[in-house]
Amino acid sequence: MTATKKKAVRKAMKGERIRQVAAIPFRLDPRGDIEVMLVTSRTTRRFIVPKGWPMKGKSGRKAATIEAQEEAGVLGKTLKQPAGNYSYWKRLASRFVRVDVVVYLLEVTQELADWQEAKRRQRAWLAPADAAMLIDEPDLSTLVKTLKLPEPAPVGQA
Repeated sequence: MTATKKKAVRKAMKGERIRQVAAIPFRLDPRGDIEVMLVTSRTTRRFIVPKGWPMKGKSGRKAATIEAQEEAGVLGKTLKQPAGNYSYWKRLASRFVRVDVVVYLLEVTQELADWQEAKRRQRAWLAPADAAMLIDEPDLSTLVKTLKLPEPAPVGQA
């Protein structure tokens, strides 16, 4: 268990809400429609998005990017503004705790054939509506189903 996870579990045991970060990997299909990547969780094998604990010295966006590489084997550009957030109940050894998750969009530029958790997870590209049906967390399901990409900045502006 990492130091960050231990700290989060200690907070949870005191009744405090804890935080995680997540990435929704996405790409555009040949027609220009959005597809999102889901991965299976290691224990329950349910479809989720790559997520994890905040990392000391790293922004939430950077931590989400690292989680996507480790859990889904994808590289790309993580957009600056969070796409949204959701909450879920996490099962600990003896109780459930509420976790608030900040979600970032990651525009996938490369899929790795082999990655850190490849043997423990499956990944799938899906239309947002299909992905939403496979996700058990209602708030995350709604976020994925209603996913909108930010408008590109006008040419000449950052």
